[in-house]
Amino acid sequence: MGIKRGVSFYSYQQTQFFGKMFWKDMVLELHDNLKTDGIEIIDESTIPHYPFPPQEFIYDWNSYLARYDMKAVTKDVYLDVHQFRDHVMTHKEAAERLKYDIKLAADMGFQNIRCLCLVPIDVIEMCLETAEKYNVRIGKEIHAPLPISTVGKKQPTKGMAGALDIHMVDQIIDLAQRTGSKHVGLVPDFGIFQYRPSQVAIDYNKRHLNPQQIEEMEWLLENSINFEDGEDAAQDAYRAQFPNGTLNPMIVESMSLHKSSADPEDLRPIVPYILSMHGKFYQMTEIEGEPGHYEDKAINYADPIRILNEEGFQGYINSEYEGQRDQQDRGKEFLPDEVEEVRRHHEMLQRLFDATPNKGDL
Repeated sequence: MGIKRGVSFYSYQQTQFFGKMFWKDMVLELHDNLKTDGIEIIDESTIPHYPFPPQEFIYDWNSYLARYDMKAVTKDVYLDVHQFRDHVMTHKEAAERLKYDIKLAADMGFQNIRCLCLVPIDVIEMCLETAEKYNVRIGKEIHAPLPISTVGKKQPTKGMAGALDIHMVDQIIDLAQRTGSKHVGLVPDFGIFQYRPSQVAIDYNKRHLNPQQIEEMEWLLENSINFEDGEDAAQDAYRAQFPNGTLNPMIVESMSLHKSSADPEDLRPIVPYILSMHGKFYQMTEIEGEPGHYEDKAINYADPIRILNEEGFQGYINSEYEGQRDQQDRGKEFLPDEVEEVRRHHEMLQRLFDATPNKGDL
């Protein structure tokens, strides 16, 4: 069996926006061309009239997947806490909404739902009984800049990272162990293994920065400078090179968000709690000297997949293409081919799956 390939339909977002593909077309792409069966969706982008889809859609969804023997792996839930408009949801209200999403996932045949990093642990705990009743597992996403292991890490105090609890992974594992539930776990995102800015992000910045700022960015890239809280040496080096530099926020973001939050070895102890994974990628380029073989030059895939095989992981890695978002500031004629990007990603995934024996198959 080994690790399995799937696709998040989020990968085809602009193709759907321009009316070239809808969910049935995506199912056929997976079945006919990718030769795989794993499906992940974002509820609002695939389910009509979400959160209250017509029964006709649910019947059509289940029938179509059954026709092609496809697997509904993970449904991504966003839990909009402002949906009532007159107040922010309480934790109890959020739990009731999440329970509803669990039931809807079950109706559509999904094995898992994925919650964002910000969903409080007590909200998830309040939903465990419902998850067990409907046999749908609740997975909390590990998304950059969250780490897997907190050893040597400190809680950020600023920006988006400051709103995330770096102990999230420990909280989920503690909940699973304390309750004995098999219906709660983790959904790691391969973005946590990103080690350099993607080329599409660099190119986006170049289109929107002035020549001085571009010079600063290229110097920072060349010198691997990362601006994070407390990195006085990095600040001093920058100021020595650019006394009048402005540290444009776009530059800072490019230089800091790409830094890997996770050592691939950190995966080993959490493999039993992984429900599925997001195969985040930004741009697939052909490997020099290896025609037909592709890689994402910004994200380490080889080491994490080797470790997953060594630990016997046999769940799905669902491709999640995001590189189009850094190219949507240009004309339609410059937009990337999402279908081709995902096909290249699957070439890489299968090649890496096959490179190491999976312990679960031995």
